Amino acid sequence: MRRTIALLALLSLLPLTWGRSPHHPKFKTFELAFVPLDLPPPERTGPRLGPFALEQVWLARSRTHSFGSYSSLLLRPGGMMLALSDSGDYLEFRAPGESQADSRIGELALSAQPEKADRDVESATQDDKGTIWLGLEGRNAIYRMGADYGIEARVRPPVMADWGVNSGPEAMTRLQDGRFVLLREGYVDWSDHLHEAALFAGDPTAKGPRGESAGEGQAFTLDAPTGFSPTDMAQMPDGRLLILMRRLIWPMPQRFAGRIAIGDPRTIRPGGVWKVREVARLSSDLPIDNFEGIAIAPRKDGRLTVWLISDDNFSPLQRTLLWKLSVDPADLP
Repeated sequence: MRRTIALLALLSLLPLTWGRSPHHPKFKTFELAFVPLDLPPPERTGPRLGPFALEQVWLARSRTHSFGSYSSLLLRPGGMMLALSDSGDYLEFRAPGESQADSRIGELALSAQPEKADRDVESATQDDKGTIWLGLEGRNAIYRMGADYGIEARVRPPVMADWGVNSGPEAMTRLQDGRFVLLREGYVDWSDHLHEAALFAGDPTAKGPRGESAGEGQAFTLDAPTGFSPTDMAQMPDGRLLILMRRLIWPMPQRFAGRIAIGDPRTIRPGGVWKVREVARLSSDLPIDNFEGIAIAPRKDGRLTVWLISDDNFSPLQRTLLWKLSVDPADLP
């Protein structure tokens, strides 16, 4: 009996250590708090972050059971932020310092199946009408959903069919000209800096008059900083892309390093190699974690606010961090 009780006690702790069920919030009332963290001295941030200024860092906390594991970040109309998780949940919140009275958490209607592959949202992008596109890693698929988060269309593009089970569309952006760019997390063969990528001339989920795909994709290759994989990207007002990248540098407890790279999508050529350039280093001696989401907002002074959010993998050994950076686009190469 004692062995049985001990075993049951151990099993009861496993969800806290290895994962949580994302579909049954433990608390009915959603609570969200942002705890400011001390900033490192400028002599540590300056050489690493380059032209970026680290303005504030917060630890996000909530007792809600499905909170966490955020892999993409969007800035929605009306000043709301939207974080999407790799368990198919979403978090709507406002910037730290503002009231969180209208913040909410919920579950996307992605699939009736409980398998992670049917809910593994790793990337997201949007248009100015509020339509959102999701990149699902487990299925190498793209879903389109309306402003009310209802799923409108799904597609599994052939150009992404061989992107692997756990190394698929980790970053996606709808460009200002209507094209879509997607980046694969995994490397090309034995490379440590090349990643498969796809370019779509329009909405990948759209259908032509005979039901054929109107967003046929074309393959190209991303040449990125050595040892780092893309986790998200966002377009600046001048058209250039900031690409957030991540590397696991120690497995247990997990420690990460990150990079921000810049690239001009006008130089992307189908079948070609797209070279991007490192502009900031998110080193492990800064307050970082598993950064997977980036969003950009223009400011009145001409600078840009750059938001980063981390994926805690529902692990008690990791954190949901929110970074607020700023940068002058003129200082970027």
